[in-house]
Amino acid sequence: MKMNSEWSLDVLYKGFDDKNYVEDKQELSKLLKEIDQFSATLSKEDVNLDEEATLLKAVDYLENYQLLARKLFTYAMLRQSVNTTDSEIMNQVSAIEKMLSESSKSSAILQKYIAKIEKLEEYMEKYPKLRAYEFMLSEIKEDAKYLLSDDVEDVIAKLNISAGSAWGSMQSFLTSTLEVEYQGSVVTLPEIRNLAHSEDPKVRKEAYQAELKALEKIKDAISYSLNNIKTQVNTICDLRGYESPLAMTLHQSKMKKETLDAMLEAMREYFPAFHRYMKHKAKLLGHESGLPWYDMFAPMGESNRKFTTEEARDYLLKLFRGFSDDLADMVEEAFENEWIDFFSKKGKVGGAFCDNMPFVKQSRILTNFTGTFNDVVTLAHELGHAYHGMMIQDHLPLNTDYSMPVAETASTFNEAIIMNAAIKEADNVEKMALIEGQLQDVTQIICDIYSRFLFESEVFEKSKTGFLFADELNDIMLRAQKEAYGDGLDPEYLHPYMWVLKGHYYSDSLSFYNFPYAFGGLFARGLYEKYKTEGEEFLPKYRALLNATTVMSVEDAAKEAEINLEDPEFWRTSLHSYEELIDEFIRIS
Repeated sequence: MKMNSEWSLDVLYKGFDDKNYVEDKQELSKLLKEIDQFSATLSKEDVNLDEEATLLKAVDYLENYQLLARKLFTYAMLRQSVNTTDSEIMNQVSAIEKMLSESSKSSAILQKYIAKIEKLEEYMEKYPKLRAYEFMLSEIKEDAKYLLSDDVEDVIAKLNISAGSAWGSMQSFLTSTLEVEYQGSVVTLPEIRNLAHSEDPKVRKEAYQAELKALEKIKDAISYSLNNIKTQVNTICDLRGYESPLAMTLHQSKMKKETLDAMLEAMREYFPAFHRYMKHKAKLLGHESGLPWYDMFAPMGESNRKFTTEEARDYLLKLFRGFSDDLADMVEEAFENEWIDFFSKKGKVGGAFCDNMPFVKQSRILTNFTGTFNDVVTLAHELGHAYHGMMIQDHLPLNTDYSMPVAETASTFNEAIIMNAAIKEADNVEKMALIEGQLQDVTQIICDIYSRFLFESEVFEKSKTGFLFADELNDIMLRAQKEAYGDGLDPEYLHPYMWVLKGHYYSDSLSFYNFPYAFGGLFARGLYEKYKTEGEEFLPKYRALLNATTVMSVEDAAKEAEINLEDPEFWRTSLHSYEELIDEFIRIS
């Protein structure tokens, strides 16, 4: 039976005219008014409240809001992601964003009230629900010192709709609708970027040149998006009292600076190994001055397998079944029950993502599938996110959000399962292609991610004192790439417009969404090395770790698998396994 190529969102709503959608929007509006009235009583100093009953009621309100708002917003955003040009969808997204912005003031009041409760520990001992929220409640106490006055919180949220959020939407719209002229026809940006994997060197170079030429048309408009979002984040950081946007991100990520420093230290130590890989690949392709950007994803060896979506499903099921039945069962459900939107089309956003929906115990996955082995690996990656979602879906409603660094753990672990199994069963010719394909991906999460981290750090700093025009942003991007890639890349053929493409730069609420990819890749690799050593005994630790990511700090969750993230040696172990892969590639090629 042929699978549907588009996802179904019927488990949420059957359309914007669905009775349930209309009623839920009305219910959310009603709930927001109730919460607003409830919070108003909390802010009155002359009102005597039963603290215990008020706390329980506040948590109930937060739960109900989380369930209803998340369901509505998820539906609208998923609809938008596959059709950014539909005005009705845009109107619905805007309407929901406006409704949600109205909760910021009351939410701040609730959190401030909870933070001031001195008997919180006593109440948690009395009520199992509150005990389950121990980590969240302790986070509320910690976060309270960064909250502003109720009115200011309200203004920030409302203005954001026409500020940071709007600038981010503009970047998404311009990149998803950009027309690229290529060989006498017009293609989408995802289509032209997919040609970087072509076997034909002429196609790769011409596609790279066409991409740069097309991005030239929107660079100035998008520079305004980037400048205004980063200026807004800097302003809010100052108002809240954070040392920097990075400090705010680490706080939001439930992660220590010592962990980030340990990881970056180990990454820098191993840069020469990745530069060695790129220079070797460059020589194999006939280049003398390092690898040109357009050949970074040039396929090596003779792995020319193409997959239909049905073949991708069967392949993934076979390999995941050898790891864990619960993972394989979930993957089968994802393919058969229309969790996945596979193919590229105009108006659909590029790349791939997974959206966990714990409130219905499912996920939805978007890809731009073309049938390559890399696309199968991408599916495995996104299905890892879905597996992570399955591990946390039985938590209480306010315990279902994991932080950015651990967000890439299960996804990258899935990649390791697929790649290691594929390499093991391949003959020598195909093995070279598979190893090199994996090294392409690893180089992205090490060198490219480091360049993005450098870029965003400098943009945040310079946007404090002035506007960064497109040419200056290009210059910052190029310098960051040269530092991260070293002599591994040809300095004459870099990519100055990577800042235009990456949607992660354009979030008003998530800054530095780059280092979590390095974290996820290296953390997952370290976990996979433990799995190879411990076998079946590792699986309960792995599940416990994923389950803990929403109710513990990053460091404490890692301890569930007996890992110390503040020790550079853990990260070196992961990187050393990649260096061995680089040596193997050089040897067999």
